[in-house]
Parts: sequence; structure tokens; C-alpha cells
Amino acid sequence: MRQISEQEAFWQGEFGDEYVDRNDGPAAIAANIALFVKALSHTARIDSLLEFGTNRGLNLQALRQILPHCELTGIELNAKAHALASKLGIAEVWHGSLFDYPIRQQVDLSLIKGVLIHLDPALLPQAYEQLYRASRRYILVAEYYNPTPVEVNYRGHAGKLFKRDFAGEMLDRYSDLQLIDYGFCYQRDPVFPMGDGFWFLMEKRA
Repeated sequence: MRQISEQEAFWQGEFGDEYVDRNDGPAAIAANIALFVKALSHTARIDSLLEFGTNRGLNLQALRQILPHCELTGIELNAKAHALASKLGIAEVWHGSLFDYPIRQQVDLSLIKGVLIHLDPALLPQAYEQLYRASRRYILVAEYYNPTPVEVNYRGHAGKLFKRDFAGEMLDRYSDLQLIDYGFCYQRDPVFPMGDGFWFLMEKRA
């Protein structure tokens, strides 16, 4: 059995449950819709996608609105979040760590949003590999960005939030990945406010 990391145990527990409770509502879904419309505007047809770190399903609810015929699948570590996401009835949601998810078939789009920043940096290569292997064409990464790796105190906790150039590291790691588009989300956006993060759309190309 793989020993779970300190960060995984943290998100499985009480702090993860509290995160689920304070992140909800139609405004969050609307902001996600605005983000995904921009981020996916340069893709071809997407019939299937896999989200790494679904939480309570706010991203999946937004994606259902803009991709009504897409087969949605999610992965969620926290039991409370997994139950809420599953109850939505819009996606198959697998309960467990993204590192343990068995990739049996590829999807048109693999995506991760606000999750890589909370992983043990030593485990990022495995996370990148899961994202890469799961996708037959597109990968979308939406995370806090910094040109060099840096740790940030997260709500009074050390070792729980890390910024770096996640997409750049994937582009360096996989020679067939190409950057298609990228953008910024601003917390002071007057209509669709969201944490100050960047999104990066990449495509596998022979």
C-alpha cells in the first residue's frame, strides 16, 4: 500500500471538510463558466473529460453547462466533497487520491484546477504523468503561478500551498505537448471574480 502524503491526509480531514463548506454557490459556478468558455475556446469537440480534484463539483457543474453532451468524470479525495459531487448526478466521481486513480481509457481533456498547488512538490512528476496519460489530446492546468517554486503560508498552515510554473514543467517534460492558449483570472474582476491564478491549455501533437 502506498503511504499517503502529509498534504493528502490534510485534505482528507477536517480542514478539507471546512473547505467544502465555504466554497459553494451560483457565483462560483458562474465564474467557472466564464473561465472554461475562454480556456476551451480553441479546442475541437470534447466528448469526454476527467477532472483531477473535483471537490464538491463546482467545476463539473460549469462544464455541464457549456459541454452538455460531454461525458464527465471526476476524482476526489475528500469523502464529504465526493458525496456532494456524486449526488449532483452529472458525472461519475471516483473516490480516492489522484495518484491512485486507475487510468483505463483516455479522455479528450484532462484538467486540474487549484489542486497542484496543494500537492507535495516531490510528487508533482507523478501528478503530471497522470494528467498526461489520461489525455488523448488536451490538458488544462489552472493554478496559482510563479516563475520559480515558492511556498506560501496557507490559512496559518505551512507546507500546504506551493506556487510554481506547473504548465511550463509539463511542457519541458513532454516533447509532444504544445501550449495552445493561456489566461489570467483576477480577484477584482467586477463580474466574475476568482483567485489570482493562470490557466494554460496544452495539446498533444505528434
